[in-house]
Amino acid sequence: MASAHTATSSDARRAARRSRRYRWDLKATPYTYVAPFFVLFAAFGLYPLLYTAWLSLHDVQLVDLNAPTWTGFAHYSELLTSPQFWKALRNTFSLGVISAVPQLLMALGLAHLLNYRLRGALIWRVASLVPYATSIGAAALFFQFAFSRDFGLMNWGLEGLGLGRVDWESGTLSSQLAVSAIVIWRWTGYNALLYLAAMQAIPQERYEAAALDGASRWQQFLNVTIPGIRPTIVFTIVISTIGSIQLFGEPLIFGGGSQAVGGGANGQYQTLGLLLYQTGWANGNAGRASALAWLMFLLIVVIALVQAVVSRRARKG
Repeated sequence: MASAHTATSSDARRAARRSRRYRWDLKATPYTYVAPFFVLFAAFGLYPLLYTAWLSLHDVQLVDLNAPTWTGFAHYSELLTSPQFWKALRNTFSLGVISAVPQLLMALGLAHLLNYRLRGALIWRVASLVPYATSIGAAALFFQFAFSRDFGLMNWGLEGLGLGRVDWESGTLSSQLAVSAIVIWRWTGYNALLYLAAMQAIPQERYEAAALDGASRWQQFLNVTIPGIRPTIVFTIVISTIGSIQLFGEPLIFGGGSQAVGGGANGQYQTLGLLLYQTGWANGNAGRASALAWLMFLLIVVIALVQAVVSRRARKG
């Protein structure tokens, strides 16, 4: 009788342990699956962010990171009063406008064409991704030769039209147009495929209803397609804006030579990314470069918040 009671108690305890393990398994398993993301984010995202913030408050050189001197917000005040910073900021915004606006408009038109049933549609869609798959170095080198003053393809075409040669790299507008051409060529096809995927998710019944109401192709595009892909348009605007602020590879390789980091002889196409590289790596001022990196981060946050507010109001309207 006692042994039977003991066995029953032992079974009850084992059942209770299994029940607790099962409950803990249900609670802990989802966290176990997502834990690698948080570990990697803490190691490669959060820690560098906090360490950069700490460096921005110190006067520290790249060659000796173990000898920091506390300066507070001195680097931030120096940057905000530096003409070079404001010039780089203006160049960044002008390059962003010159490259992002035509790029997104061309991508929208290209996606609209690819949305129709064309012969070899798959080939055209793959071809639109070729510029995106091409390395930045190869693309920038090609455009560097294309915009060469003496033997460039662009000047050859201008001379064929009876116009004079342009020294693309020395002028402010001309150099920014050349750099923007690289960005437009590289990212138009990528954005076009994003728009195409969004267009194909629009129900066909909307187009049929618009056609029955007598809407033309252009009216269908304005009143059906654009509202249907509005979230994707907002997404590409945000991504293009962030990419413009971080623009680095295209102007660096386009300039070439010793003046590339400075964005030309007069800094006519120096972006915030180039200024960050020049401050941190060329000049070795890690503290000031960290402050510039945080200013760029805060600028991206402000722009993202503004675009979120504008898009929310547009949806409500």
